[in-house]
Amino acid sequence: MPETPQKTINRRFTCAPMMDWSDRHCRYFWRLLSQDAVLYTEMVTTGALIYGDRERFLRFNAEESPVALQLGGSDPQALAQCADYAQQWGYDEVNLNCGCPSDRVQSGRIGACLMAEPELVRDCMSAMIERVDIPVTIKHRIGIDDMEDYEGLLQFVNTVADSGCKTFIVHARKAWLQGLSPKENRDVPPLDYALVARLKAERPDLEIIVNGGINTLAQCKELLHDLDGVMLGREIYSNPYLMAEVDQTIYGRSRPILSRLDVMRQFVNYCEQELSKGVKLSSMTRHTLGLYQGLPGARRFRRVISENAHKAGVGSEVIWAALQEVEPELSAVSGALPR
Repeated sequence: MPETPQKTINRRFTCAPMMDWSDRHCRYFWRLLSQDAVLYTEMVTTGALIYGDRERFLRFNAEESPVALQLGGSDPQALAQCADYAQQWGYDEVNLNCGCPSDRVQSGRIGACLMAEPELVRDCMSAMIERVDIPVTIKHRIGIDDMEDYEGLLQFVNTVADSGCKTFIVHARKAWLQGLSPKENRDVPPLDYALVARLKAERPDLEIIVNGGINTLAQCKELLHDLDGVMLGREIYSNPYLMAEVDQTIYGRSRPILSRLDVMRQFVNYCEQELSKGVKLSSMTRHTLGLYQGLPGARRFRRVISENAHKAGVGSEVIWAALQEVEPELSAVSGALPR
């Protein structure tokens, strides 16, 4: 295949793929907060794309770009076919999941268990890279089970890099596939950022992005001294307004920082468009519940949305009612809120 120049993606700040959370409504909401952050879909298996409702899994809003499709699978040809779908649909990147530790995913030979088979992962990456022109990246752990810590990580990365893969997103925890639940695997194994920084130092030719336990932009800036990028997940879901300063703090942009109210005004417009297509309000507003975290009225804001957005026939009036519970205490703009 002739080489085609790839679109440059600046992955200094990326938003993690999270099952049941980072859907297209969530990603649209995040994009209102940051124009520069790179967004990732929930993991989609190759079987779901090849045999299932492809439009349901691949549809996204043009405003989300740059956005990457994360795939789950272990068959090189199936992954190549799905990478081709991603390119056809306009995704900016394809990412292979080699980090999920759940039993259900393992049984399908997907996720972190693939770290035990670096040659297979290399072949999967090669098949995708040969098929498409968009970047193909990988997300994985620092190790699994009894894998030797640094040596095992370096061997995995070196083997996979032989495919031509240049971007490695490394969750800085080992995954214990036996004995720990997926939830425990997000908290129990200790974080080891130094191990990921060592990997970057020894493979400076690769783009190394760190994931796991990052909670503040100050922490992001510190990690960026040694690494190419950071990936946040649970923190930006529970406290999404953290992203409001990403463009300025991480990317050095001079654009103004939007207030929470400005973000919600734009999201209301999106919700109204989606409501006209039959989308349920609750499937969109659930991603906004943490926007006012830690501020006066935040609990009432969440309660109004949680108790009303799921009801049949409701619309954006629920969002405005929730904003009435919190915005008057924060600013003098309450008179501008619809009632």
